[in-house]
Amino acid sequence: MAETTLKSTGSFCGMENTDIRTIAKGMGYSDDDLSTGRPVIGIANSWSNLVLGHASFRQIAEQVTKGIHRAGGTVFEFGTIALCDGMAMKNFNFVLPSREIICDSIEAVAGGNPLDGLILLASCDKIVPGMLMAAARLNVPAILVNAGPSLGGIEFDGRKTDSTSVSEAYGMYRAGRITADELHDVEDLACPTCGSCGMMGTANTMGCLAEAMGMSLTDAGTIPAVYADRLRLAEQSGEAICDLVRRGVRTRNIMTRECLENAVKMCLAIGGSTNALLHLSALAHEAELDLNIIDLFEAFSRTTPTLAKVYPASKYNMEDFWKAGGIPRVMDRLRSQLHLDVPTCTGKTMKENLDSFRYRFPENNEVIRPIDAPFAVSGGLAVIRGNLSPKTGISKPSAIDPSIRQFTGTAMVFDSEQEASQAIIDGKVKPQTVVVIRYEGPKGGPGMVEMYRALKYLHGMGLAKSTAVVTDGRFSGTNNGCFVGHISPEAAEGGPIAIVENGDKITIDVINGTMHLHVPDGEIAARLSRWKKPEPKVKKGYLYIYSQLASSADEGAIIRYSR
Repeated sequence: MAETTLKSTGSFCGMENTDIRTIAKGMGYSDDDLSTGRPVIGIANSWSNLVLGHASFRQIAEQVTKGIHRAGGTVFEFGTIALCDGMAMKNFNFVLPSREIICDSIEAVAGGNPLDGLILLASCDKIVPGMLMAAARLNVPAILVNAGPSLGGIEFDGRKTDSTSVSEAYGMYRAGRITADELHDVEDLACPTCGSCGMMGTANTMGCLAEAMGMSLTDAGTIPAVYADRLRLAEQSGEAICDLVRRGVRTRNIMTRECLENAVKMCLAIGGSTNALLHLSALAHEAELDLNIIDLFEAFSRTTPTLAKVYPASKYNMEDFWKAGGIPRVMDRLRSQLHLDVPTCTGKTMKENLDSFRYRFPENNEVIRPIDAPFAVSGGLAVIRGNLSPKTGISKPSAIDPSIRQFTGTAMVFDSEQEASQAIIDGKVKPQTVVVIRYEGPKGGPGMVEMYRALKYLHGMGLAKSTAVVTDGRFSGTNNGCFVGHISPEAAEGGPIAIVENGDKITIDVINGTMHLHVPDGEIAARLSRWKKPEPKVKKGYLYIYSQLASSADEGAIIRYSR
């Protein structure tokens, strides 16, 4: 591919641009830094010491800068926001909507400044998709560099701990199963290093899918945060972005229909987070691809085997997954079902990346299975339809014990996540209950609140195998137990979940992808006719804007700007 004309040349070169150059020179840049033919790369750095997975980005940014300089580029670094689901747990409402702010902020900086390409520094739940959405919207050369997962902590409850283990331990403490000192030990020792939480949650799912889409270098999705390999990969990414810029390879050259089909199949194969459906739908929208991601998940789940199991689907963590071969191993074993001639940010095709990858650790078939002996013949995520979820609901069979993948129980209804979590901790939820949590969708939450604590508390209280949770909110990738989330239409839009009453019977059949509210159609219609739209929970600020403009969960919970 011929070298492309650089955007930066039009701003930094020529006598007519002396007023722009003087601003850069005031910060120490030289004529050589701003000369013709030198790629100008923006590093979108979401460093924050509010976010465990982003605390190492200062060092990683230095390594990326070294690689860009080595490849003959010039660096301008800028910041964007980042929210950690764990730190924001007392107000989950802001977390998913922050994805749109991240996307918009990068669009504004990269659109308004003379940048030829972008390095995207992101590791955690909404920041990875937010940055990828911006790259797709801008359609500039871009590479995502994540910080990597943290190492596992103290052994507890049959596995190495991570940040999510503390909520399970708290449930055990409230149930009298462990002491206060044991709970405090888990709190102290669950997070021994920085990095994205060390399980197959949304953060690591999206890091893995960025690699599977070719938007990160090979092996980028799983190298632990504290390993030197992570720093070497950051430097290599800096070199690679300069090559992409010179060859004119833009995000939409990589983020194609085939790329997103690969991402869907890989998400199914690794038992990724249910939130991936939101984010891949948003990516398809920003890349202007005519794709229904929900339909792809539904179709591919029947034929894509589950090849990897990482917590919450097993006791193994992300370090174990990396050592077992990570994304390259899974893609290699799933070759027959993937598009491998697609371009990637390495400058090679996905097939070339896989063919040249060298595994340095032994195979571990307890973490990643061969394709002829999978953990399951179908994928790790499931689309759920029925009279309670006329559009869709989403579940994660790989994280549900086989004994409760078909479950019937009595509804116990809550209009907020806080009410439900408190009732669980207070011992009010009994076996054979379906905990219904509503008015927590994109519009109703607002912001599509995460039901992380409810399921963790059920686990800690010993109810994980005798209860279920149904919600128009979403779940953390670390959640396990019987659950169906993302119910669309949501309660705030008058979906059937809004008219469920205490005592109604609900059947969830994850195996066959169905869910049924055992109420006659006539009674459902009568209840809906009496339903009244509630007042918005928030009436000012960004959350109000989001609640008014957000699409439903089955469309990615995006803000739809007019075109």
